[in-house]
Amino acid sequence: MGSRTSPGGRPIAIRRAVAGDARRLTRLVRGSGAYRGKYAAAVAGYRVGPDYIEAHRVFVAVGADEQGSRVLGFYSLVLDPPELDLLFVADEAQGRGIGRLLVAHMRSEARAAGLDHVTVVSHLPAADFYHRVGAVRTGTVRANPPAVPWDRPAFEFRIPSQ
Repeated sequence: MGSRTSPGGRPIAIRRAVAGDARRLTRLVRGSGAYRGKYAAAVAGYRVGPDYIEAHRVFVAVGADEQGSRVLGFYSLVLDPPELDLLFVADEAQGRGIGRLLVAHMRSEARAAGLDHVTVVSHLPAADFYHRVGAVRTGTVRANPPAVPWDRPAFEFRIPSQ
C-alpha cells in the first residue's frame, strides 16, 4: 500500500479512537460536504459519543499540521453483525488516499477479529468509492423516512483468512 501523507505533506497514522475524539468525529460527520442539500437531514443532530467509541472499534487517521495532530478521517467497525458502520474523510483531505487507507486498515482489523465479511450500507454519493476499494454490491436497503428518505446501496467486503 505504501505510506500516505496528510494534506500538508506529513505522514498519516491510524490509531484507535479515544473518548476525547468524540467531538471532533461528530464535527467531521455533521460538516461532511457529502451530506449537504437533500442529504443534510441524515446527519443533522448526529453524534459520535464516547459511549459509541467505547462500544465499537473506531479508528482515526491523523496527520500532523502546524497546530499538532489533526483528524483527517475515521471509521467504525461493528463486529456483531459485521458492519462498517461509519467511514468519513474530512472534505479537505479527500482524494489523497485516506479513505482507501482506512478501508485497508478496516480489512486488517476484520481479519484479526476472525470475520469473513463486512457489510456496509452506502451513502449514495459514496457508492462508487466502495466499488473502487473492492466491495461487492449485494442489494438495496429501502428508504426509512423521515431519517433516510431514499434507498441506499448495500455492499460487502469479503475478508480472506490470509
